[in-house]
Amino acid sequence: MRIPSTQALRALDSFARHGSVWRAADELHLTRSAVSHQLRLLERDLGFDLLERIGKGVALTPRGQRYASDVRKALTVLGDAVTRQAGTGVGGSFSVSCTPGFASLFLCTHIGEFRQMYPDVALRILTPRRLDDVSNAEADAFIAFGVGNWPNRAVELLCEISFTPLCSPTLLNKVGGFSKPADVLRANLLHLGDTEDWARWLALSKVENPDTEGGIFFSDMNLVFSAAIAGQGIAMGDELTSRRALSEGRLVRPFDIAIKSPRSYFLVSEHAKAAHPVLEAFAGWLRSTLSENQVSPY
Repeated sequence: MRIPSTQALRALDSFARHGSVWRAADELHLTRSAVSHQLRLLERDLGFDLLERIGKGVALTPRGQRYASDVRKALTVLGDAVTRQAGTGVGGSFSVSCTPGFASLFLCTHIGEFRQMYPDVALRILTPRRLDDVSNAEADAFIAFGVGNWPNRAVELLCEISFTPLCSPTLLNKVGGFSKPADVLRANLLHLGDTEDWARWLALSKVENPDTEGGIFFSDMNLVFSAAIAGQGIAMGDELTSRRALSEGRLVRPFDIAIKSPRSYFLVSEHAKAAHPVLEAFAGWLRSTLSENQVSPY
């Protein structure tokens, strides 16, 4: 049986204790829509209703109350385990080089959980100039985006991704919606480095003779997403790094068509450092966090 994500369980626990979405959102440092989204995902995973509408508000169903009580006990056990293991001897300084988009849009939104588990680790996050760069001598490990070909290195696949067009609701309303794939050419195409992803998506969508050389080019995925959220154009994004913006309604996905990326995210290190206690701890935490937050490819 699939175990629900801890983020969704924490959202349920907070809602059960406070009785309102906005108080839960405040406690978890999330938006109200993000909390509601987590509760809906949890209901979907469980296969039964947790919430019921009462007047203008919502409350837990009787079954939801019983489940929330069990979740509170389970979270308490997990919290106690973290406290007991906090002094396991895993500590020291550790530097991770990570692609800017993955770092800001995923890693930085979860990294506090790692620090809570391993408070004696002084973690440093670095960003490379190239997405597949694993050359920084100051880094103990790399989260790199490439095809997996790093000779004489320990390489572990973290996750594969697929790309699909993403834009802001404002842009979608401004252009009157996109009824067919070719309609994306009515907006600025936002590119990360080159036109490859857009060219492949337009070809898969059978758009004839598209001009992919136009649009705006960026060197950083954060800039691509910032422009898309601001309604300046339409970007190619993956579900992992865009998940929060999608759940909060800052971005929308106008088409079901997606292309699998030829590149993936990998954890890379020197063989001599592969057994480093902090690297093992970080790798284990990263696998678990990705598993909890990863959704099926587009």
